[in-house]
Parts: sequence; C-alpha cells; structure tokens
Amino acid sequence: MELIRMNPKEKITYKTQVQQYLHFCRRVYDGNVHYRDALSQVLRSILLGKAAICQGSWFQPLLVIDRGVVKAVCTLAVVDRLDHLLQITYFEALPHQQQAVDLILEEAERIAEKKRIPQMSVGLNFHVNYGLGILASHHDQPQSFGSAYHPAEYGDYFRPRATEIVPLTSYLTNMKNFCLPVPDRLMQRIKQQYTVRVADFSNIESEARLYTQLNNLIFADHPFYFERRIQEDLELFKSFRLFLKPEHLLFLEYKDKPIGFMLWYPDFNELIPPGGSLGLTTLLKNFFQGSKIRRFKIVELGVLPPYQKTGAVLSLFEACHSFTKGRYDWCEAGWILEENIASTGFGKRWADEPYKKYQVYLLQPPWVQGKELAHVSDL
Repeated sequence: MELIRMNPKEKITYKTQVQQYLHFCRRVYDGNVHYRDALSQVLRSILLGKAAICQGSWFQPLLVIDRGVVKAVCTLAVVDRLDHLLQITYFEALPHQQQAVDLILEEAERIAEKKRIPQMSVGLNFHVNYGLGILASHHDQPQSFGSAYHPAEYGDYFRPRATEIVPLTSYLTNMKNFCLPVPDRLMQRIKQQYTVRVADFSNIESEARLYTQLNNLIFADHPFYFERRIQEDLELFKSFRLFLKPEHLLFLEYKDKPIGFMLWYPDFNELIPPGGSLGLTTLLKNFFQGSKIRRFKIVELGVLPPYQKTGAVLSLFEACHSFTKGRYDWCEAGWILEENIASTGFGKRWADEPYKKYQVYLLQPPWVQGKELAHVSDL
C-alpha cells in the first residue's frame, strides 16, 4: 500500500490524479440510494487551485493506492486564518481500510510536526461553509442538499484516535401544524421593531458583501469559524445564483441597520437522482417541478450579539414561514453545535425532534503530547 502526494507542478500527472480523486469519491457511494454528490464541484475547484479559499491556504491532496487501486483519499489543509489547525479534509475511503487511514494519519502527523501545528481535525472542509461534521446517524435516510453524507465506518476510523469529539445536531419540523411558540401580541410588537427584507440579487456583490460582514461579526466566537473574505462568499453565491430566489436570503434590520440574516432554500436533492449532482438537469427540474419538493432547509441563521435574546430572530422565522407555509411538509434546520445552549434550546422549542447527528474529530499530533503550549502564537 502506497501513499501518493499529488504534486501540481507535475501538470499532466496531477490532472490525471485529480480525476482519479474525484472519480473515487463517487465510486465509494456506488449503489447508495441515499447519496447525492454535493462536493465534487467545490472540491474540483480547490484541487485545481481555482477556488478563492486557495489564495490563503496550504493544501496537499493525497491518494492511498494498493496494487494500482485507490483505497482512500483526502486533502491536508492549513488555512491562513486558522493556522493552528491541520485539517484532514474531503476524506473518503472504501470499507475496511484502516491501514490506508493509518497512512493518512501518519502523513498528517508528519506535516503537523514539520509546520509546528498543535491540532488536527477531521470533519472540517477548509471552512464551515464548505462542510462541517462527519455523519454519525441516520445513514439510512436521504441526504439533504448542503448536508454531508458519509458511510457509518468513517467515525470508527477516527473516533479512537480523537482527543476531543465535537457533536452537532440538526432538527426536523413537520410544517403541517407549525406555529411560532410566541403569543400573537408579542409577535406584533417584535415586527414593529424589526423589519425583514429579501436579498436583491441584481446587486449580488453588494449583498454578498453584507452577508460576509454579518457572518464575520455574528460567528466570530464559533470554535470552527474564521473570518471570511468577500470573494469567497461571492464565489459561492455566483455558483448557485440560478437556483436562488430573493426570499432565500433574508436580512433582518433594526432602524434600517442590518443586524442579522437567514439563508434557506428548498431541498434540491429531491430533484437529483442517487449519485447525481446539481447541474442543468436539476435547474430545469426546479423550473418545471420545483413545487414537488416537500422539504426546505434553514442553512444559516444569525443575529448580532446586542440584538440576541430580544426576540429579533423571531422576525426571521416569521418571514421565512410566510414564504414556505403550505408549500413544504418538512423543515430541516442545519447542524447546531450541541454546546450552543441558546441555539439548541430554541431548536428544541420550535422543532419536533432532533434529527441527524454529526461529529468533528480533533486529534493531537505526537509532537505536542506531553508539552505545555501556552499560546498557539508561540509556535
């Protein structure tokens, strides 16, 4: 069994290896009716060094091959704004490949020591906007758009080596009898104070800039979040522009000042066949058959700290409900860190039940073990 470090300077070989990597990511899920290919477009852009996130990142794609057959892949990454963490990203492997995983971990540990990086992660793909968490439950349920899907054994590969396991939970709500858990009189008072507007995608650069600015202010203390650059979010919005309607991005305002936002969209995966990906066929289906989608997703939700616990966030939920009422049967809320008491508490109040579980695995490289590290900056 051999570990291959893909080298972009070897242009012809590297191009072939990129195709091997992407093909393998799809082959892992051959015959899996629950899987949809949600990653290959972004991953291809990263591997080719074209994605905006690459401008501030070091990354090393790896192939593990046995007798000419790919057994596992991943991309080691260090982002300049989260440089205390060596990420093991876009990992995929065939079943029963512990030896291949061990080779990947050995290489990650070698790089961590060389770069003096004190922590490694599995489950974060460069940035939370590209993916966070290894699926740890509901492997027999369909993958929703924007969510990760992994075989059950992935957790088994990394869980025993983790020094910390960070749990995340999504929530599911039956929209048939949904109502906000707030008295009408209170809701009216909140709506008088706070307004919600839809995005103006004719000014996509301006709206992407506002989205980025709010993200950076709201999620600054999130354990896996780091400051986004406007071009990174603009790139994502442009790639999905034809699928987004103005009401899918809602901005919350107080006295004409933006103080929060919600990003939601239909579960486009309901229009995609097993193993398929978002593309022209999906776009046409969305145009002619979009009304057949029965689930929508709340992907991101945030309010600036001074306006949290004021009821302002309810204006976003009320606005979202006005666009989705009677159109969808189910709402899935994207993952929430289980340690985030405020978010999980609200989730438990308005959602019917916790839904899918995800995990991020944090590992300590051997060079750190037994050492006292006062500050990451000292490294």
